[in-house]
Amino acid sequence: MEIIIYIFAASFIFMAAALMITYRRTKHYGVFLLGLTYGAAAGLAIVLTHWWPLVAGFVLVWLLRLLGLDPDTRKDGPRS
Repeated sequence: MEIIIYIFAASFIFMAAALMITYRRTKHYGVFLLGLTYGAAAGLAIVLTHWWPLVAGFVLVWLLRLLGLDPDTRKDGPRS
């Protein structure tokens, strides 16, 4: 069970790193909060070696998204 926790925590760390790189480009504070939440959940799961921080982090990220803190997607289509 521990290896599964470490695998999911590693994926959360990669998502947090990607969101922090995105934050450097966009300066959108919602992206920063999403990355911070993923990173904190992964760190807590690794330290405690338990599954519930990953679930709590995932739920918190979706709550932040429902509150509108994720950036809008830009659709650059053909212009006429």
